[in-house]
Amino acid sequence: MDWLRKNWKGITAALVIAIPSWFTGEKFPIIGGPVVAILSGMLLSMCIQNKSELADGLKFVSKKILQWAVILLGFGMNLGVIAKTGAQSLPIICVTIATSLTVSFLLCKAMKIPEKISTLVGVGSSICGGSAIAATAPVINADDEEVAQAISVIFFFNVLAAIIFPNLGNLIGFGHEATGFGIFAGTAVNDTSSVTAAASTWDTMWNLGSSTLDKAVTVKLTRTLAIIPITLALAFIQAAKAKRMAKGSDAQLTFSFTKVFPWFILYFIAASIITTICYTYITDQQLLKNVKEFFATLKTLSKFFIVFAMSAIGLNTNIIKLVKTGGKPLIMGAACWICITGASIMMQHSLGLFGTTENTAVTETSQNTEHSTTLPAEDTTISIEVNH
Repeated sequence: MDWLRKNWKGITAALVIAIPSWFTGEKFPIIGGPVVAILSGMLLSMCIQNKSELADGLKFVSKKILQWAVILLGFGMNLGVIAKTGAQSLPIICVTIATSLTVSFLLCKAMKIPEKISTLVGVGSSICGGSAIAATAPVINADDEEVAQAISVIFFFNVLAAIIFPNLGNLIGFGHEATGFGIFAGTAVNDTSSVTAAASTWDTMWNLGSSTLDKAVTVKLTRTLAIIPITLALAFIQAAKAKRMAKGSDAQLTFSFTKVFPWFILYFIAASIITTICYTYITDQQLLKNVKEFFATLKTLSKFFIVFAMSAIGLNTNIIKLVKTGGKPLIMGAACWICITGASIMMQHSLGLFGTTENTAVTETSQNTEHSTTLPAEDTTISIEVNH
């Protein structure tokens, strides 16, 4: 009862924003519910004079609910499908992630951008937008304003990518086929909703059905798995920093690695393994259909939890301060976005992955395999990514 008494007001306030934001995001997927929620929360926050009674509930939603959202995201990960169809894009994914993290690190030092914002922008740009930020924020103890700033930067370039990339792909000569642009969208766009928008536009432009979309989403899911090593690496870095800061034997005794370790990532991995086992070993078609529907419900709940958490983060954010301090993170986001785009194009050139008729044949063949298209198509809803 004490917990409920302390938290109900903040939870309710976030929920009041989250529900209409969710439906608005469904209506306008290129923007997405999380962005609507965080902007609505920031605007409403300006009208609230005293947020002390909301503080505990907002903290619970922005921290715990966000972690649960990441865990449920695992139920959209069929590791078997990703291993089979995502391997082709793995070298490009590794290079684009390394590029974004390197650019964000260098600009953090050169422009004196706060370290946590730099980390969130770098990880969000390189992996999967809002989902990556959601997974990373608890590990580095980022506050709500830092999360809001990173989400805002990522959203801006998501929208630009969805609008510009189909015409850019045609301009640079991807060819009227699915594989090349599908890999490009899956590696150079950082949020699933924008990946879906760009790939679907390409399919429409060249009458490719859903070939590009299927390829792009599979590549995007492969990228999403990078959440695991990145968050674990950040946890070890945080642990090393905490040890260095601890002075004296008493302080050393108070340090605990278990407090900084992102345990929720292990649950995310477990959810992915459960999903993979179910899709691989369940042979009864009716049972498999029921399991897929259940997992689809969990993925939808994951998306809503992200919107819910973004509502709380928006309510905890000072929009005036955000605007005043947003210039440098926006420049960093632009640099990451441009460098990722360039790295993806150069890697595809070096690997010979676009502009060939062979790639079209590969895509068409993969569509006839048991798992290659149906599951990724279902998985387009998993990672909003918290603009997912």
